[in-house]
Amino acid sequence: MSGARQGVTEARRIVVKVGSSSLTTAAGGLDADRVDALVDVLAKVRSGGEREVVLVSSGAIAAGLAPLGLARRPKDLARQQAAASVGQGLLVARYTASFARYGVRVGQVLLTTDDTSRRAHYRNAYRTLDQLLAMGAVPVVNENDTVATDEIRFGDNDRLAALVAHLVRADLLVLLSDVDGLYDGDPSTPGTSRLAEVRGPADIAHVSIGSAGKAGLGTGGMVTKVEAARIAAAAGIPVVLTSASRAADALAGRDTGTHFHRTGRRSADRLLWLAHASTPQGALILDDGAVRAVVERRTSLLPAGIASVEGEFSAGDPVELRDATGRAVARGLVNYDAKEIPQLLGRSTRDLAKELGPAYEREVVHRDDLVVLHP
Repeated sequence: MSGARQGVTEARRIVVKVGSSSLTTAAGGLDADRVDALVDVLAKVRSGGEREVVLVSSGAIAAGLAPLGLARRPKDLARQQAAASVGQGLLVARYTASFARYGVRVGQVLLTTDDTSRRAHYRNAYRTLDQLLAMGAVPVVNENDTVATDEIRFGDNDRLAALVAHLVRADLLVLLSDVDGLYDGDPSTPGTSRLAEVRGPADIAHVSIGSAGKAGLGTGGMVTKVEAARIAAAAGIPVVLTSASRAADALAGRDTGTHFHRTGRRSADRLLWLAHASTPQGALILDDGAVRAVVERRTSLLPAGIASVEGEFSAGDPVELRDATGRAVARGLVNYDAKEIPQLLGRSTRDLAKELGPAYEREVVHRDDLVVLHP
């Protein structure tokens, strides 16, 4: 295809994320015509059997507003979760019926960030999604808003979509919303222009990015979409950001929306989740030597390098590793409960093993469970 975006047309496994405003009416509730229009595009993309699609769909909370008699998205968490509980069933039922027109089955996959920052959980998530694709189904992924707490404000699924794209080893991420791309200013202001290609952070350093969605139904704006694009591109996955009405053009590689070129290479799945999806339960304050060892030499964190501990956490929880100024330099999964660590501070593992037993001759955070945030 002449002039097509090569990285887009060559993609075989594609993650498509669609926002609430692209699926619902202004009053809340699903717009069947909009859902069918999106499904028409996705069904055509995968009809030849050479391309696979994972759909990350917002819209559960918005879909539950009208049935519950809510005029707008509630601000309190309990009613958000209630709306999500009602709306999620309606959302998946609508997708099931729409894809059935093409003889395609869908499978619901609900995730929270906690599910995907722990080793066993993220492997299980990959196996489930991979098997659904192998069996010819379209996975419909959403955040589990009915039980999420802080996660319910996780960027309207934009960041989740970037992480799912990495998790399933996708070749492309397409972010669909109510805006047809990234502009160098407010799109409603005369004289602004669409940025067709972004090859790295420098290309958008001058751009002021707004934070609110136009329709008021979702939680994410352009900020979360650009952040999601940055995460995916840094993990080696190209991204196209455009409006839902231009999905067909985007997936065909035509010049629509904003094309974020890949800027990095794929890293370990769990480390990407750890860096971008986990919620630290506490912090370990490191001395200067430990900071250098962790950040520069990428070693495990030993008790001898820890100056103090903050928060309440259990073994296996994500924690921040901070320098003496309080800056988070890394994040990792800790091997001890918070209450155990004070007796370990500044001591060698050999001495601890002699005094407390061989179980204490281990790292506080192993290098395989650690990601550096600020090299």
